[in-house]
Amino acid sequence: DRLHSPMSGMEAQLAEVVNRAVRRKGKILVPSFALERTQEFVYALNRLTDGGAIPPIPIYVDSPLSVRITEIFKLHPECFDDETHAFLRQNGDPFGFDNLRYISDVEDSKALNGQDGPMMIIAGSGMCEAGRILHHLRNAVEDAKNMVLIIGYQAQHTLGRRIAERKSEVKIFGVERALE
Repeated sequence: DRLHSPMSGMEAQLAEVVNRAVRRKGKILVPSFALERTQEFVYALNRLTDGGAIPPIPIYVDSPLSVRITEIFKLHPECFDDETHAFLRQNGDPFGFDNLRYISDVEDSKALNGQDGPMMIIAGSGMCEAGRILHHLRNAVEDAKNMVLIIGYQAQHTLGRRIAERKSEVKIFGVERALE
């Protein structure tokens, strides 16, 4: 029920956000839906990195479901649009690049919380109601150098909506956390 900005404008905004986090040496936490949103977002990050609009910071897709779905996308390039086909011919895999790593293992996911930024963690669930994003939020949301990047719809009464509305505090695993 609303008009969205063109993708080109969104990529410029994304580059601005990533570069701000890099200057802060912070983590960018991205709650994302496993089907299509994660793949679209990774493809945008690939284009921005390839074009030099953002530096090659470590980017992690920390979602076993997203990992499996992305593998299915890779198996079916016949479903890609013309732009993606052109990228594939010129640059290779739209869902894979040097600074991108897919995480399925729980221990590898936990290890991300002990790493310093700059870095980006894309994790499920898209509305922050379950999944690995909750653990990353619990560990990083109170640090002012970190940021949460909302890239999808947030339904009312969800943690994602409260974050998007910039509430001063949110509950994560029953504990109040201050948002900076």
